[in-house]
Amino acid sequence: MHELRARWSVLADRIDSGTPTDRDRTVDALRSFAILGVVLGHWLVTALTTADGGLSTTSPLAHLPWLAPVSWLFQTLAVFFLVGGHVAARGYTCARARGVPYGTWVGQRLSRLFRPVAAVLVLWTVTAGGLLLGGAEPGTVETLLRLVLSPLWFLLVFAALTAATPLVARLAPVWPLAVVAAVDVWRFGLGGPEWIGWVNVAAGWLVPYTLGAAWSRGAFAGRRPAALLLGTGAAATVALVLWGGYPVSMVGVPGAPISNLNPPTLAAATFGLAQCGLALLLRGPLERAMRRPRVWAKVALMNLSAMTVFLWHQTAMMAVTALGLLAPADLPGLHTVPDSAQWIAARLLWLPVFAAALGVCWAAFRTYEQARRPQRSGSSSTVAASRPAAGSPPAPAAEITHV
Repeated sequence: MHELRARWSVLADRIDSGTPTDRDRTVDALRSFAILGVVLGHWLVTALTTADGGLSTTSPLAHLPWLAPVSWLFQTLAVFFLVGGHVAARGYTCARARGVPYGTWVGQRLSRLFRPVAAVLVLWTVTAGGLLLGGAEPGTVETLLRLVLSPLWFLLVFAALTAATPLVARLAPVWPLAVVAAVDVWRFGLGGPEWIGWVNVAAGWLVPYTLGAAWSRGAFAGRRPAALLLGTGAAATVALVLWGGYPVSMVGVPGAPISNLNPPTLAAATFGLAQCGLALLLRGPLERAMRRPRVWAKVALMNLSAMTVFLWHQTAMMAVTALGLLAPADLPGLHTVPDSAQWIAARLLWLPVFAAALGVCWAAFRTYEQARRPQRSGSSSTVAASRPAAGSPPAPAAEITHV
């Protein structure tokens, strides 16, 4: 154990010393927080049960409504879009200054985003075909595929906003927020068609994205704008939930007539404002924490495989659930209906098992996310993978590229 700690200390120091001095480590910390919030949220509010014979999905939020406020802790997508807008706007400005064409810039960013997606799609295409040929119920296969593919919608939105950065980077957040409000008034107040709500998929996430772009221009240099964002966003969200008829839960609940997330509502947008304000206020404490090599090393390594963690966390949970079916009876917190405090306690005990399964997925598929960078050797240019040679420590933080 002592030797392991010593090796980790050496690796952490290497990552710390290899990080460029001008790198804003708080950006990486906020991205890691956002990804881990989504992962833990899915693991806690998604349940696969055998109540109907095959595997079907449900949620403790559908059976225990008093848990709805807990969803506010794990619905962290607004922070991810905040960071994405900040990094994309700053990166595009730097690319223009260096004379990098728009096509080259956006191609590099989107390739990092979608490289690991191909591995997920290939594996699950083969898996789904094998399950169907093996006699699995089509409903069970559909349930599994829905869990795997549903997180990909947000990557498509994120990619579209990234590609549109030159057009939206200087857009004031108040304009997409006004679109979200108008759509909700039409949809809920004037009896408009349900499909109009899908306009908010772009407009709703454009709000934190444009906030991130404003951050890159120095709009939140002081604490007052961030505090105002937190206060007004929180007050508006509470008012919309208490008097506007919006659901308390900030994630989708099976069977609920209205979802704040799918598509985003005005309550989700104002909640995102509050989250972004809080994230911006935490930059100071995060900056101090990131100066500690061991803390920074964990964040840096997480960012090397952020998309791998996001894309494979549902697969990890389903793999554990499937292996649990080999047990002679349904396992509490894994296959049972999430309708009691006992289920919650049991589910918490399964989280380390899910994390271990995710670690296996990470080891198998993280290479699909690692960028390849050109290296010069004499007069010729070669391309080397960013992953280290066998037996050497992982790549230093200088090699981490922003998602």
